[in-house]
Amino acid sequence: MADVETATPPTMAPQDMGGEEASTALTTTSNEVSAPSERKVKKIIRKKKRAARPQVDPSTMKSEPPPQTGTIFNIWYNKWSGGDREDKYLSKTAAAGRCNIAKDTGYTKADKVPGSYFCLFFARGICPKGQECEYLHRLPGIHDMFNPNVDVFGRDKHSDYRDDMGGVGSFMRQNRTIYVGRIHVSDDIEEVVARHFAEWGQVERIRVLNTRGVAFITYSNEANAQFAKEAMAHQSLDHSEILNVRWATADPNPMAQKREVRRIEEQAAEAVRRALPAEFVAEIEGRDLEARKRKRIEGGFGLAEYEAPDDIYFARGVNAVNPVGRQGLTLEEEQRLMIEADQVEKEEAEETGIFSSSTLAALKGAQASVAPRSKTKAPSGPLVAYDSDSD
Repeated sequence: MADVETATPPTMAPQDMGGEEASTALTTTSNEVSAPSERKVKKIIRKKKRAARPQVDPSTMKSEPPPQTGTIFNIWYNKWSGGDREDKYLSKTAAAGRCNIAKDTGYTKADKVPGSYFCLFFARGICPKGQECEYLHRLPGIHDMFNPNVDVFGRDKHSDYRDDMGGVGSFMRQNRTIYVGRIHVSDDIEEVVARHFAEWGQVERIRVLNTRGVAFITYSNEANAQFAKEAMAHQSLDHSEILNVRWATADPNPMAQKREVRRIEEQAAEAVRRALPAEFVAEIEGRDLEARKRKRIEGGFGLAEYEAPDDIYFARGVNAVNPVGRQGLTLEEEQRLMIEADQVEKEEAEETGIFSSSTLAALKGAQASVAPRSKTKAPSGPLVAYDSDSD
């Protein structure tokens, strides 16, 4: 008998297992790809404005008379007069409080009233009212504009400064520099002055006389200088000194005067830039390359090597040489000519008689001005009580 070889069918189990593993792997991969990504939601948290806090306890506010330094007390000026003369700078007493901008700033009733002034007692750190105060409890900003005859606290200015350069100040000059005297002299005096006075606004320039204990602080805004003068009066820096803060006199340095003139010119230029459209300003200043090229081409008006000046190129209206400046004027000129033609036709139609219309109008006016005289009536009754000398 011939041997018959029986071939055993190949086992498919490993293949099936492999197929299951492959399908599982594919399924896992597809799940990872199709999984939706988590959306990042940004939550905008709006902080509620903080109410201004009372800087001192109202029960501790007491009006104490000044110490007796004379023989006669003036109730109107709240000071003594007469007696021995004292040094008014050495007899200064330290301030009762100090304003802390980070903690004391908040909204008050004055925030709802436009044009409100700032609280003087808040600047000195002794306002007991808090959010019930009728004045602002914050630092002045660039948008806080007041009349030049008053300061940020609503006090009237004078035409000239006091002899000691203290008080409210003058409305004849915009003063942004304050004088600070009696500073404790140390090696880091410049850093100490800058740290304490930068709290009251943007400082433009600080000049310190190291050996004399004197500093001149110039702020970018006059309102901040007024606030800093009241906030730092009779205060102390890092030592127990009592500062003498007052207004600075005009700087006689020519460089400082030129710097002030340049600053005023820059402010005027910035105001003009804000008033004009942005593309017009860019075209005038030459920052727009396409506008500069267009001006060079159109500014020649067809003449070789000619470029019109700015007053001719940017002129608008009837007298404009530039065709762009005369756009929209043709219709107005046609309407004006039509109106004038109608008036001429009416005048010609009225002048068909011997006299012209103007002559007739003059005659009517003369006739109206001459009024007829009224005739006096004769008495109709008999003469009563008539006496004669001949009788």
